[in-house]
Amino acid sequence: MLEIGSVVDGKYKILNQIGQGGMSTVYLSVNERVNKPWAIKEVRKDGAAGSDVVRQSQIMETNLLKKLRHPHLPGIVDVIDQTDSFLIVMDYIEGKPLSYALQEKKRFSCEEVMEWARQICDVLAYLHTRRPPIIYRDMKPANIMLKPDGSVMLIDFGIAREFKEQNVKDTVYLGTQGYAAPEQFGGQGQTDARTDIYCLGATMYHLITGHDPSEPPYEMYPIRYWDVTFSSGLEQILLKCTQKNPQDRYQSCGELLYALEHYEEADEAYQRLQNRKWYLFVMVFFLFLAASVGAGISYAGMKRETLGTYEKYLNTASMTPDIEEKYQYYEKAIQLAPEKGDAYKAMLETIRADGVFSEKESREIRRILPAYMDRLAGNRESYVDIAYELGILYFYYYEKSEDIQNAEKWMRIAAGDEEETGQDVERILGKQKAFRARHLYQILQIYRSLGTVNREGDAVGSYAILWEELSAIMTPELAREDNPVTALVLYNFMANQIALHAQDYMDSGINKEEMEQMLSNLQDWAACDKANSYEETLYTALQENLRQAGRMVSVVLEMKKKE
Repeated sequence: MLEIGSVVDGKYKILNQIGQGGMSTVYLSVNERVNKPWAIKEVRKDGAAGSDVVRQSQIMETNLLKKLRHPHLPGIVDVIDQTDSFLIVMDYIEGKPLSYALQEKKRFSCEEVMEWARQICDVLAYLHTRRPPIIYRDMKPANIMLKPDGSVMLIDFGIAREFKEQNVKDTVYLGTQGYAAPEQFGGQGQTDARTDIYCLGATMYHLITGHDPSEPPYEMYPIRYWDVTFSSGLEQILLKCTQKNPQDRYQSCGELLYALEHYEEADEAYQRLQNRKWYLFVMVFFLFLAASVGAGISYAGMKRETLGTYEKYLNTASMTPDIEEKYQYYEKAIQLAPEKGDAYKAMLETIRADGVFSEKESREIRRILPAYMDRLAGNRESYVDIAYELGILYFYYYEKSEDIQNAEKWMRIAAGDEEETGQDVERILGKQKAFRARHLYQILQIYRSLGTVNREGDAVGSYAILWEELSAIMTPELAREDNPVTALVLYNFMANQIALHAQDYMDSGINKEEMEQMLSNLQDWAACDKANSYEETLYTALQENLRQAGRMVSVVLEMKKKE
């Protein structure tokens, strides 16, 4: 065991023990050079019974986490191989497991659990869309860390596995009784994404009802058995998640997330209201039909002909002037064939047509896409293309300035941030867009991490690195290679960066001449004819940003001379 106060690898000082497992111990450590905490998991190499399986699970956890990057997952910092153990240095997650929180509060409100479930759905969808997919298999309150800000992190990947399509079954059962799906007990095929959906359903059941499914009689009743005030819609979701037959569950996290976003629509009271509206509609319709049979039959036939296929949904959307109707037809087309990219593309082009991506349009995107993007992921070309367009929307066009979190989420897919997914991005997007996607993803990562340190204790969010990445895509050919709006938005972003952070850039080694040259270049590159009023607006904004940036460079330089 590691000694409290000892220093590992010359930089990690052990502060105290914070966890204990069968063959592993978790310590809190600190990198004293930057005063940053890390968690160190010590996995012993002894010969205890079952140690090979457990040790292999720790190796699996390390190998999996090294490849993953997600806001709700911890990251691996370092792996240190010692004589009698190996040490996994990872992000220290401040907070407490939901299992501890349950001991204090007994159960949580449906609203809290729904928000956590949405976050976990996002993590699982990310894992399930890796190549090959990663199946977590051990969802339970003890493996979900509740952070002080109310968000959650998924921890402990000891029994996760990569899904192998050729396998008939898993090689060994590992999981927690009560939370584990039936197929985890062996003999019922291999575990897949639907296994994680079962485990998440069981976890939600515990958090909402306060009744632990891992305790006798190991049975989950409908949640209104415990409290009649619970939502019947939520009850139906949990029942579907925890069906014994995987075919009867939600087939993807996207489907589950969509259900969670619309669970109130499945409530019995809501259904009764909708039924009354439906009956009223049917009565009115048949009265109308009786009054004009010929016209009604003709209209019904025309409507079936118009809306009966995917292509006709898109044609109808393109012809209607009403934006809300357009979205309705796009959604119908996506529902009909979620693996085809045309409807997604047309919807995004409609959003971008006026040059502004509004918060209302963003809500429409978040409402429609989550239920279907898992299906689109099977169409690699369309998935990457749509992810690129979404990243561009959130970075370039969002009305509330750039949305870094959503832009990074989608640009990560478009950039192909993993070796196995990055190989075909250039083929799909073309050389220029693939180049831009990679650099924009790097910019978004750096921009989000400014002021933090990397896994070795050095600055991650370096303004020098950000300058280098921004400079790489600031070219005079930007308008021609992409389009004038893209060029003007990026030029504005660069000028605004200098205006806001001139001192930070100087502190990082970027001198006055470099910044002034960049501002001069932006002015020259933007000096071309403007095709429409939106481009004129962007150009006017650029002139003001350039003036402010120039003033700030001079002010910062004067301040440094006086120091």
